Amino acid sequence: MKKLVVLVLLLALISVSTVSVFAAGQGETGKDKPIKLGGVWPLSDITGKQGSEAAQQAVDEINAAGGVLGRPLELIILDSEFKPEKGAAAIERLATVENVDIFLGGMASSVHLGQIPILKKYKKLTVWTGAASHLAEEAIGEDADWYFHLHPWDYEQGGSYVDGWKAIVNKYSEIKVDKWFLAYEEGAFGSASFEASKVLFSEMGKFDGESFKSAAAGGGDYKAVLQHAKESNPDIFLWAGYGADALPLLQQSKAVGFEPALYVGAPPGWPADFGNSPLAEDVFLYGMWAPSMNSINPVSKKFYDGFVAKYGTKPATYFAPLSYSAVYLIKDAIERAGSMDTAALIKAMEQSEYKSALGETITFKPSKIIKHQGIEGQKILQWQNGRQEIIWPFDFSTASPVYPFPGWDNR
Repeated sequence: MKKLVVLVLLLALISVSTVSVFAAGQGETGKDKPIKLGGVWPLSDITGKQGSEAAQQAVDEINAAGGVLGRPLELIILDSEFKPEKGAAAIERLATVENVDIFLGGMASSVHLGQIPILKKYKKLTVWTGAASHLAEEAIGEDADWYFHLHPWDYEQGGSYVDGWKAIVNKYSEIKVDKWFLAYEEGAFGSASFEASKVLFSEMGKFDGESFKSAAAGGGDYKAVLQHAKESNPDIFLWAGYGADALPLLQQSKAVGFEPALYVGAPPGWPADFGNSPLAEDVFLYGMWAPSMNSINPVSKKFYDGFVAKYGTKPATYFAPLSYSAVYLIKDAIERAGSMDTAALIKAMEQSEYKSALGETITFKPSKIIKHQGIEGQKILQWQNGRQEIIWPFDFSTASPVYPFPGWDNR
């Protein structure tokens, strides 16, 4: 009798164990398991805040429409804090603790240089929205078939600026760009921008420049650089830094009486309320997108309206539609691949033809070093009446340029 009871208990235990293991297996491989995306952005900066929010917007839209291959997407967001060591640690955590399937996001070349060794260690599909420095491209190398870079490299950006200014000068003969001065933040982004621009713009005229410590890195005193720029008397003054530098540079330009005919800012993102300042009027800028794109691009309007509805604020940086596009590129690639196999995903990403909110249809082809480069240039825009208007390419133009930059007393 005792043997019979023991036998029954053993059979029951085996049965329960088998059911438990089967259930666990179903949880690991079933259609309820999310596809995990790991994103890293500098969340204190508008580029990272709105970039991550736009990525989440895309995830929510895709999930509301049924997910991908019947599975939901899950976005895990970590903060790089604009620090290379924090950005690297975030990638490590996403790979080992969160067990994400795909990496995306990113902003700031100096941070990315710290992340690249970790990305190379895990070789997961990576769709990166930031890092313009050619130093980052060199660090990635030519064999990283798992790496897809959306943002133009510095030399690509510079090339598009040259093309743009040549086209603008050709169309508007009153505009002169014979003498240049570039004030640039002293980190990897600004320094690389200066070196690339010096080569590219030298064919158009005299080129000079000087570095400053960005407010994003604890600086914020630009008077010496601006005084030197004033003494140089350029036709076109450019600055390459971050959103935190935008208004202080204008305020200090006014303080030293610096009024160049063309005043151009080149941060990756602008403060959300920048256009409300009278100092912003008729400042030129480089970017990949502006809200004015909504009038000519239905994908842009869909993104913009969805962002405003979800967050109650307007997207103010091109990193928002860029991050939104990254998620949809991933979604389309997974559907084409039909699985989460890395080799299949890479092949599917290589077949991308995504009509984006940025205006361009995003495809991938080799740049100087990497195999998969997406967008190859930026646009020239201008703040007019508190709104970013697209000046060039003329195919996307929403306004004509205002020239020259009005004096401080005329504001």
